[in-house]
Amino acid sequence: MTGRTCVLLAALGGLLLLAGWQPASAQQEALAAAPAGDVAERQDGAPESPAPEHRLSPGAVDLGRFLGLPISNSMVVTWITAAGLIAVARIATWKMKMVPEGVQNFCEWLVESLHGFLEGILGRRLVDRTFWFFATVFIFILAANWAGLIPGVGTIGWGHRTADGFQVERPLFRGANADLNLTLAMALVFFACWIFWSLSELGPVGFLKELFAPKGESKGFLRVLLVVVFFAVGCLEIISILFRPVSLSFRLYGNTFAGENMLETMVGLVPGLGWLLPIPFYFLELLVGLVQAMVFMLLTAVFTLLMCRHEEPAPARAHE
Repeated sequence: MTGRTCVLLAALGGLLLLAGWQPASAQQEALAAAPAGDVAERQDGAPESPAPEHRLSPGAVDLGRFLGLPISNSMVVTWITAAGLIAVARIATWKMKMVPEGVQNFCEWLVESLHGFLEGILGRRLVDRTFWFFATVFIFILAANWAGLIPGVGTIGWGHRTADGFQVERPLFRGANADLNLTLAMALVFFACWIFWSLSELGPVGFLKELFAPKGESKGFLRVLLVVVFFAVGCLEIISILFRPVSLSFRLYGNTFAGENMLETMVGLVPGLGWLLPIPFYFLELLVGLVQAMVFMLLTAVFTLLMCRHEEPAPARAHE
């Protein structure tokens, strides 16, 4: 079971990294080309007004290019997180023992706990097919959220000196899930898996019947009325399904981005106490990182269950 999770970490990590490539904006390219410490000027030669108070940019900052493809600071954290998870999985499965200990014991406990938890929600048959995705996405999101809290993420990079100290303009590291490209990529990967699982479980006809066919027993005019009602409900359900990747990606991105902005605000709130004020909020963000990973996994699992669930056949009545 741990081996399957390790393989999925590598596969899903590759998909997420490919989906994370994004073109550099003209402003980012200009910032990268400008030497640090230079005074920015407008095109008409007039100096710009003093820069506003620094805040975390909504989008990731491009650090450079490799083979013509941009590399952002959030991608660097994504790579480091994926590499760390793969390394831990390889260490845990390198020399497995009948009585686990150390890293193997922790990984087996984590995987078995997640499997038992998801089995209680999805059932044995469905969890055996989908566990690889839900376990991997939970572990990856949790690790990425906590990696973004390591001191130095967002505070090490290129910038210029000011009266209040060194101002970082292009951080070398940025929280992976504080980049909408990554969260949207994970949501789209789930959407593709959800379509595949649904069609595999129900077939094309069963898939359409689950969306549009009336439920329950009815006859006559009531049956016709239910057909119309359930068809309208199915159309609304299609719209809801199409918006799921948007809601999943923005929920995770918004919470992570807001948390990093809060920590950055606490650092610069009181001069001289930037090392002390964020400490309570670090513990809060540790909890938020766990909750957001759990919420993403549970929502995707429930979406899958709603479409792929199988009703248990009613027990036959005994003949009197």
